[in-house]
Amino acid sequence: VFSLFGGVECSYPSFQDLGIKIEKYYTAEIDEYAISITKHNIPDAIHLGDVTTFDFTTLKGEVDMVIGGSPCTYWSISKKDREVTSDGIGYELFMHYVRAVKETGAKYFVYENNFSIHKDIKDAITKELGVELIMINSSLVSAQNLRRCYWTNLPVVVIPEDRGLTLQDILEEEVDPKYHVNPTAIEKYIRNGKPKGFKSLDEKAGTITATVHKGYGNDGCTTIRVGHFNKGAQADRVYSTEGKTVNLIANGGGRGAKTGLYEVGDSIRRLTTLECERAQTLPDNWTKYGINKKGDTVAISDTQRYKCVGNGWTREIFTFLYSFIPRM
Repeated sequence: VFSLFGGVECSYPSFQDLGIKIEKYYTAEIDEYAISITKHNIPDAIHLGDVTTFDFTTLKGEVDMVIGGSPCTYWSISKKDREVTSDGIGYELFMHYVRAVKETGAKYFVYENNFSIHKDIKDAITKELGVELIMINSSLVSAQNLRRCYWTNLPVVVIPEDRGLTLQDILEEEVDPKYHVNPTAIEKYIRNGKPKGFKSLDEKAGTITATVHKGYGNDGCTTIRVGHFNKGAQADRVYSTEGKTVNLIANGGGRGAKTGLYEVGDSIRRLTTLECERAQTLPDNWTKYGINKKGDTVAISDTQRYKCVGNGWTREIFTFLYSFIPRM
């Protein structure tokens, strides 16, 4: 397996889930914390460094599958003046993924990216890889509302079944006070009259539409906003634990920081790093430790753990995709 832009290799446990033995696992990543975590979790991984300078022909005949998700930083809808055509840095990075697939001669590939990227870029990726995109919301297999596009030549013909998970299913029983909003700030909290996105048991369900698999709107598989601070900017919005988490992000500020804010009992707080791992369906503490340059085991800070998880994939989606790998 060759993983480009591998981050903390969120899909590696998926192979183990399915009993698929990995003879060699190549990873190309430049973030020092992600590399450190991977060295701890996958000691035998072969690190290749920067994809932009690596000669993939050296791996010809050595790779059965190429996986990856080039950075969406340049394409994300949250970025001002984002790239909307296939002639920018974002697409240039994607083409290194294409180069890896072609030059290694890999039989299978899986490529992932943000659903919010411009349609013209999605179309360009589809044309380049020669397969149609599959949109899957991680909410089907996790407690996180996260729409992502997948391009693969694996014979995937369905999407995962909805497991009905909510934030309540992944919460820790007790958390450090540092995750809670300051009690004095709670006085400024404004609660919604009726939670946005919530339907009580005596109400009719929303229309089941062709977009039910996307997990938003009237389909009911979504976050439930119950209040806000100040004017209700994204980082100040508060959600119910009866719904999904918002999309976890690698970088963000404000009260909600990278996880969103949630009404848990009588308190309002952000998610812990462990809860974020669970939202991505990762094994508990997957990002807790790393291996430094001296070869010592070291603890990873919360800041870097949030970033690594926010940049990561939903493990259970890849377990689903890998289940379509033809068996000998």
